[in-house]
Amino acid sequence: MRFNHLDLNLLVALDILLEEQHITRAAGRLNMTQSATSGVLGRLREYFEDDLLVQVGRKMSLTPLAKELQLPVREVLLKIQTSITAKPTQDPSTSKRHFRIMASDYLISVLFAEAIRTINREAPGITFELLSPGEESTEMLMRGEVDLLIAPERYVPKGHPSALLFEEHHVCVVWSGNTAVGDSITLEQYLEMGHVSVGFGRNRTASIEEWFMSQYGCQRRVEVVTHDFNTLPQLVLGTERIATMHSRLAVLAAKALPLRLLPAPVELPAMREFMTWHRSLDGDPMLLWLRAKLTELVHKVGDPMKLHPTA
Repeated sequence: MRFNHLDLNLLVALDILLEEQHITRAAGRLNMTQSATSGVLGRLREYFEDDLLVQVGRKMSLTPLAKELQLPVREVLLKIQTSITAKPTQDPSTSKRHFRIMASDYLISVLFAEAIRTINREAPGITFELLSPGEESTEMLMRGEVDLLIAPERYVPKGHPSALLFEEHHVCVVWSGNTAVGDSITLEQYLEMGHVSVGFGRNRTASIEEWFMSQYGCQRRVEVVTHDFNTLPQLVLGTERIATMHSRLAVLAAKALPLRLLPAPVELPAMREFMTWHRSLDGDPMLLWLRAKLTELVHKVGDPMKLHPTA
């Protein structure tokens, strides 16, 4: 099929070529020979009157026009996939949908472990792939490589629909054998203690550190930095260190580990977790059903801190 003299079959090849920026890798994904893929690139260059991919040293780079084409080409293909070629079902009990969801280990522990068990009873054919957030989270969402991104408000990409899933508060966690603090802690004690914190990526600063700097002009004395939320409580055991954690995860950890939960010495800002999805999936009935199920589960569980007697 042609549109304005463009063979629409070439759009898939163009999308992959612009993503891979490598003839051999693109050929592998297209199930074509390298020479045939080079021929396709030649036809695309002729149509757009632009090189699209140019050799720079040992690598190929996108031309300015190719960079402008990346997003609209992907948007067109996603629209075709979701509105024409896909055969969505509105019956969860018979659906064979595979959801790719990007969420932190914290969310997997406090939400998805139970959500997947619950959903499996109602929709046994649905499968999940849970991906860790990273520096390319937004780009993966925009390329349609994930169905749902759940992240704090500050990381929600603009231009795509989103909805608040829940608000989260923070609590302090210490080893039950820690005699340096009682059932509460002052700000002075808090800042003097050694902290266990979480850090992600090269330039990603924990929001708590930023908040303390803006409010008090000081930082916590961070002695241990880990790469995920679930190891925070493990790293305070047998020490006099303290960790500041999401309340839902802290309550969950305290059920299995010898921990004490303490109110934070100051009122820390609440964290708002949002669900975000690609705008092409806005009318997807199964994704709408999944979002409703996650929201229902959050409301059913409620705020665990109201049920925890030690904080």
